[in-house]
Amino acid sequence: MTYPVYKIDDEQVQHIISLEESYLNDVKAIEIKPSKLSETVSAFANFIGGDIYIGIDEDKSKKTRSWRGFGNPEDANAVVHVLLQSHALGNHLSFEFLSNDSSAGYVLHITVRKVKEIVKASSGEIFIRANAGKIKVDTQEKLRQLEFDKGVATFENEWIECSLNRVENSESIINFMLNVIPTGEPHKYLKNQDLVKDGFVKVSGILLFCDEPAVFLPKRSSIKLMRYKTKNDDISRESLAGDPQTVEGCLYSQIYDAVDKTKKMIEEEKRIGAEGLEAVRYPDETLHEVITNAVLHRDYSRTADIQIRVFDNRIEIESPGRLPGHVTVKNILDTQSARNPQIVRLINKFPNPPNKDVGEGLNTAFEAMRNLKLKPPEIEETENSVIVRIRHEPLASAEQLVLDYMKTHDEINNAKGREITGIKDSNQMKDVFNRLKEMGQLERVPEKLSTASAWRTPK
Repeated sequence: MTYPVYKIDDEQVQHIISLEESYLNDVKAIEIKPSKLSETVSAFANFIGGDIYIGIDEDKSKKTRSWRGFGNPEDANAVVHVLLQSHALGNHLSFEFLSNDSSAGYVLHITVRKVKEIVKASSGEIFIRANAGKIKVDTQEKLRQLEFDKGVATFENEWIECSLNRVENSESIINFMLNVIPTGEPHKYLKNQDLVKDGFVKVSGILLFCDEPAVFLPKRSSIKLMRYKTKNDDISRESLAGDPQTVEGCLYSQIYDAVDKTKKMIEEEKRIGAEGLEAVRYPDETLHEVITNAVLHRDYSRTADIQIRVFDNRIEIESPGRLPGHVTVKNILDTQSARNPQIVRLINKFPNPPNKDVGEGLNTAFEAMRNLKLKPPEIEETENSVIVRIRHEPLASAEQLVLDYMKTHDEINNAKGREITGIKDSNQMKDVFNRLKEMGQLERVPEKLSTASAWRTPK
């Protein structure tokens, strides 16, 4: 099979040569043994994916790098062959060659995508990425943690020693049973759901139906709420206002309590607006959906609490554990993969469930921000967590959004204008177009009138 060859300019060459090796990038010389390279591929695929460039020499004593690629693409066949042999389906790998007129040879660029399956090296060993290197998964404990990380296994199904009375006579189970089977017996229901057995309760059962899950799952079943008096990205104890608040209880109560406490914390803050001091406003739907998502999809095998950090200009919700399965920051709004499917399913049976529209939570959060003309939430995946940032920063004006769109398009109609600006009313959108017309920035497309009317940049 032949792979594409792309010619790049000197600036792009320099960018690749100076890439900082991290958990996302790696560079190798062409002499690397394919078997060793397969270990790096395993590490990336079992983490969050990454890019490998083969054909970059590195002199560590002088701390310099240089471009020295393969003499021709066919010289890399052995590398590609071993990788495809080691990774049978190869659906997590893509290959391309990069060349430059003033640089020697062809650099092989390998993109490794994150997949749900555990990926092994050619030796059969398993690796994960750690900073700029790799760690061998050489114990059963490490393998189990990797299975939890990737969503191959779920910690919600682990059994915890616990008195059945803690889940069969709790306020949570009573509230739940009244909504699901008013005349049912908690023990029978929990047993039918495979949540309890003699002296043991599943993690999902404790989180959903125990009033104090932190007793059995310390440091992994609570939410910490903190207020920082700063706009800076760097967090310091000096900017922490007061003591952190802890939100505990069953997951259903936890979600609603955390949302309420966060809203109260925000409402206490004022900023100078057009009419003096005004309360900072974030969409209720966004707060609710992002916090719900963090609670329902966190990795409960990780010994860490969810953190909600309220800043002067943003809110950060950090959920322990990386994104499960094939989910990435780029496709998270278009794909679904529940790390804790039993929790997601059963909490939806509570009265007024926090996840009413299962699978649509984050999309609702993004839409609510658009409706308030605020920038969409930002999602970041770190080595051990997922952070969602909700910034209190306005979008560009509707006029500017239209002008930005016209930089790469020939014309725009009312429907497209409403889509990119978030404006709901077609008449309000017409007003935007007319203001831009008065400014000399837009004109009507002559041949398109009435319902087919469109606008273009004046010629």
